[in-house]
Amino acid sequence: MLIAPAFAQDGGGGMGGLEPLIPLVLIFVVFYFLLIRPQQKKAKAHREMIAGLRRGDRVVTSGGIVGQVQRVLGDNELSVQIAEGVRVRVMRTMIAELVAKPEPSRARDADYDDDDDEEYDEDDEEEERRPRRSRSRRRRSERARDDGVDDDDEADDPDEDRR
Repeated sequence: MLIAPAFAQDGGGGMGGLEPLIPLVLIFVVFYFLLIRPQQKKAKAHREMIAGLRRGDRVVTSGGIVGQVQRVLGDNELSVQIAEGVRVRVMRTMIAELVAKPEPSRARDADYDDDDDEEYDEDDEEEERRPRRSRSRRRRSERARDDGVDDDDEADDPDEDRR
């Protein structure tokens, strides 16, 4: 007879038994944003880096060997020079890091002319013709401008301050 009243009580849950699943869903959401999503971003960046490897790139293999890509042998292999005259074949997926990309050489056309440049400024040409001043002379001229004295006047008589 004591058991009958316990079965008669209402559970009080308005969600129909979904309350125990809420902590599990919250744990999954936290794991997704802290572990799964960053790992997917890192893997995507690595895939893009591997796909963009070209001749001349300096790379580090997953074994820690630093070298320069000499040839792309196919979709999966690279020829990497690790020392003068020493080349090894490496799988693309074993490239851990791209250290440096070579600077592309700027090819100039035969008909390229500086005068055709829209951003050409005559003041730039004048600056190129002027001899460069030493750092100390530039500082003196800046101080002279701040004091209202011309730099050339100071250069005429250096002993003027001693009198």
